Amino acid sequence: MAITVIKTNQNLASSTIVKDTNANGTAADNTTSTTGTLYSIEVSNPNTDWVYFKLADTTDATAGTTDATLIYPATGAATSSVVFPQGIAFANGFSHWCVTAASGSSTTNPSSAVTVTYVTV
Repeated sequence: MAITVIKTNQNLASSTIVKDTNANGTAADNTTSTTGTLYSIEVSNPNTDWVYFKLADTTDATAGTTDATLIYPATGAATSSVVFPQGIAFANGFSHWCVTAASGSSTTNPSSAVTVTYVTV
């Protein structure tokens, strides 16, 4: 799993950009090392099938066991994105994973590496 975390500190607001170039069925835990508000998600899915990016409000997640706070379906062979203008507050932390089914018990990895980027403040 190749995860890059970029923290910015501008005059108006500081933000954190999390980029995972191999999001899969193994949870990346506590990626921002803090709580915050989610403002956007982008999923680049090279697979022909849909994938499901899951984000949990926790510092310790297990795919297939932990309930996702948010599930973002991403179409195959495309880059999809969503923006939350009001933001979604995460009180505990950010942990994520990406699988091939929307069901809570899904742990199957996508065939090819999926890149996921999300922005928090």
